[in-house]
Amino acid sequence: MHRLIERGLMFGNLVEVDSPVLVERYNRALRHLTGKSTALTDFHIDISGFSPEIGDELNDPAYLNQGGCNRQFILLTTEQKTAPLLNAKFSTSRDILRQFIAVNEPQLFALTARDCVAGELVNSVFSVSDPVRLFDIRKVEIEADTTEGTLRDADELAAMVDRFKGEEDAWFDDVLIADMITLAKRTGDVTRNPVRLKNMTFQQDNFWTAHFGGVYIFRGVEHPAAIARTDKARLGALPIRQVLEFGDVNPIARFLAENDLVEPIVKARGIDASAILRQKMDFIVVDAAQDAGVDLTGATRRDIRALARANADRLPPEYHGLRALVSWAESDGPWPRINSDHPAYFYSLRAADTPDKALVNMLLAELAPKDVRQLFICHKEAFYAAYAGWSQTKKSYVADFLDREYQADKTGARAALFGHDAPMQEPPPVPRDGLIARVGPWGAVRR
Repeated sequence: MHRLIERGLMFGNLVEVDSPVLVERYNRALRHLTGKSTALTDFHIDISGFSPEIGDELNDPAYLNQGGCNRQFILLTTEQKTAPLLNAKFSTSRDILRQFIAVNEPQLFALTARDCVAGELVNSVFSVSDPVRLFDIRKVEIEADTTEGTLRDADELAAMVDRFKGEEDAWFDDVLIADMITLAKRTGDVTRNPVRLKNMTFQQDNFWTAHFGGVYIFRGVEHPAAIARTDKARLGALPIRQVLEFGDVNPIARFLAENDLVEPIVKARGIDASAILRQKMDFIVVDAAQDAGVDLTGATRRDIRALARANADRLPPEYHGLRALVSWAESDGPWPRINSDHPAYFYSLRAADTPDKALVNMLLAELAPKDVRQLFICHKEAFYAAYAGWSQTKKSYVADFLDREYQADKTGARAALFGHDAPMQEPPPVPRDGLIARVGPWGAVRR
């Protein structure tokens, strides 16, 4: 993975922790949450405070996520809000943390000036040892405080202040006054500078989980389904209308269409469909070249397309299906009949503009894995797993391509590809208290 790390394509945008004060605070929080500590004097952390270096040191990459269900977090700085989430087990976790930091940023800034904030994303369940338990996950609540219990003490002091103001003889209660003074030394003046974090609860209806080989759960749509990456029989009986697996291409296509979750790239507005399809074709050529043992070191786009012309009859059906679509889009060629049985079908789609577009693009990335750019943007975990099995020449080509054509302008690349805002991120999870005026937990279903 060194190529990806060197180019910032893996472990990129992590927050560096290199001062003794911050290291000491981190250790205090780590002991508070896990009973463990680190001997490292500098390391990097993600949005949750997880450090890959500490994971290696402890020989425990799940030291902040035991059981993979209720992710713990350590916030040293509000700058963590732009960092990625490593080893994600649920697709919604990063955005829950990001929204929590954004909503409470002034309070967190004040708290992290003196201490760090530690907490947990508390699911409705504490274990997902059985697939059916995934359907007991309905909401995620955030529990957080400083390691010194500043928020707990502030709440206690606020209650004492109310009592002091409300009770007639409180002025003569020496014990109450002494307790208030003791707490105020730790919390400051809570009447003038109240430090409280907003209680936040997030609905969990549609999400991806890494558990059980990878499962997509869509409950907040008109026609619900669970889609497993591997053998659906392993999941057993589930309380949902449809249980599918990646091999069920026709039912998956029907599910996406019935819920208006996808649209053909060639008919999408605001994007250069031909350019997107041609790039997908290039990636398919690269994949075929890997299988044929062709050296792609230093290959340019012109080289790839010359290779395609010279070997057109040996390229897979995905290539020819996309070529027919390009012909239709560019020169009014005949409309190609590409149905869900065709290997090019999922390559020809993108997520429609719905609240679930990020999750749908994530699913499409796995259903069309030769499009390495979409796989990288929409599903990092699947990309890294695929990358590990590629030849050295394909690894080199893909790392160079992503560094050259994606890293330079991430926002522009995503806009050109998807045409929707922030397609590679989950939409902000919806707090439960904002649902009253909504139709269902994700808003009105588009038909």
